[in-house]
Amino acid sequence: MTHRNGPLIIDYKNMLAGSVSQKHGVLPKEIGSLKKKTSNILRKISSERTRGKLPFLDLPYQDIKKIISLSEEISDSFDDLVILGIGGSALGATALLNALTHPYRNILPKGMRKRPRVFVYDNVDPDQLKGLLDLIDITRTAFNVITKSGETVETIASFLVIRERLKKAIGSGWQNHIIATTDPQKGVLRKIASDEGYRTLEIPQGVGGRFSVFTPVGLFPASVAGIDIEAILSGAQSMDKRCYLKKIEENPASMGAILHYIANTKKGKKVSVIMPYSYALEKVADWFCQLWAESLGKRLDLHGKVVHTGQTPVKALGATDQHSQLQLYIEGPNDKTITFLRVERFTEEVEIPKVFENIEKVSYLGGHSLSELINAEQEATEIALTKAKRPNMRITLPEITPHTVGQLLYLLEVQTAIAGNLYNINPFDQPGVDEGKRLTREILEQK
Repeated sequence: MTHRNGPLIIDYKNMLAGSVSQKHGVLPKEIGSLKKKTSNILRKISSERTRGKLPFLDLPYQDIKKIISLSEEISDSFDDLVILGIGGSALGATALLNALTHPYRNILPKGMRKRPRVFVYDNVDPDQLKGLLDLIDITRTAFNVITKSGETVETIASFLVIRERLKKAIGSGWQNHIIATTDPQKGVLRKIASDEGYRTLEIPQGVGGRFSVFTPVGLFPASVAGIDIEAILSGAQSMDKRCYLKKIEENPASMGAILHYIANTKKGKKVSVIMPYSYALEKVADWFCQLWAESLGKRLDLHGKVVHTGQTPVKALGATDQHSQLQLYIEGPNDKTITFLRVERFTEEVEIPKVFENIEKVSYLGGHSLSELINAEQEATEIALTKAKRPNMRITLPEITPHTVGQLLYLLEVQTAIAGNLYNINPFDQPGVDEGKRLTREILEQK
């Protein structure tokens, strides 16, 4: 039996020409042509890591005592925690919370939860904020304001609203309800936190938002919710060892990057679909979409040449989106790769009763379980796509645990970094997003 915290199993065979034809699949010689370049990329990444240039890679080995201590303090003192953040300052925490807590955790009776509810407010929609404030008792709520620069307009706007509400509702001591997660030394939020006396957590310098899930950005909310964050980091550590194997075929991050790069640049696969067959992993797909899009979608390469690179990531949820998107994937334009996330063993085993045995189209379900059904649907979808010559691959988690989720997130981060180097672009900046931020400020200043 596979250990519940065992290694992820990655199956690439349906990305290859032998499964989906030479026109749509990757040829062995195409992989071979990139082995030397990929080996050089791994050496470059290793060198930059040694020189402290890629600090996100070393996050699995950090000291998390402060994060755990503060999370226990917040858990003991408050009924709710609200995250104020956007993009990478929200998606990582959301992914961990969705994957590793009860699917309806926030509406469970308090006695069944034992830890605070955790809400993520990641927009500036006034109706959404009003709805959240209707739900919580602000005098019993802590607010985790997350922005590396301290200037993220959506987060700061939400923070300013909450700050005033806290001052009016609580009076003296309102500052104890705010935890600022930001740059350790500089930025607007760091100055405000210092001036007003908030508790703080640090986002290490050099770690961008979409690579921050293993910082307090993701780990603190997870710890408040009772998730074992040490096990998350342990899983990331185990994947770290696999992602630097010299033999490319045994290195899952290298193979994932190479296959998607070739599919995009040689086979016309402009869209990358990530499709978990697990409700718990749905938000991991959202997190990945930002990681892949913002890292690889670039106008200029490292030499200043206009290239307009990147696959468009799309999230689908199995089996739900078999009934909405799958028709397009099987019979529409053959311009996609599909990555399945499969769970070998679910936490719960729900049996389907043996009833209506005289009705052929119902009786075949009896005696099976819902986990058997969802995995059979995943397998059937995979077979159907392969028959239609649609490239696909599968990542299997033995079970959904902090350790296996840590493996998965770290794998996808390293795969993205390698892919960026294959495209010869900088996977760690986001100039297009920065331009939008600048224009937003200009529009508001003109009103």
